Amino acid sequence: MESNIHPFSELFKQLGLADDPQGIDQFITSHSPLKGDIKLVDAPFWTDSQRAFLKESILEDSDWAVPFDQLNEALRRPKK
Repeated sequence: MESNIHPFSELFKQLGLADDPQGIDQFITSHSPLKGDIKLVDAPFWTDSQRAFLKESILEDSDWAVPFDQLNEALRRPKK
């Protein structure tokens, strides 16, 4: 049975991105801050398949919602 709780790193793995702490930090650092008027799914750095997965997850209010929200927040934080 599949777990309904997905760790933040698992979202990166699902998206085909590096899912180790350094890879996650590098992705967030290189793509933030995401402007407030751009929806996360519309960000220019997603591939078509990544965008489709994210849109489907939102529409279905899937169990990916929590890590998706975490990513959205992380990408909107101002750079330090």
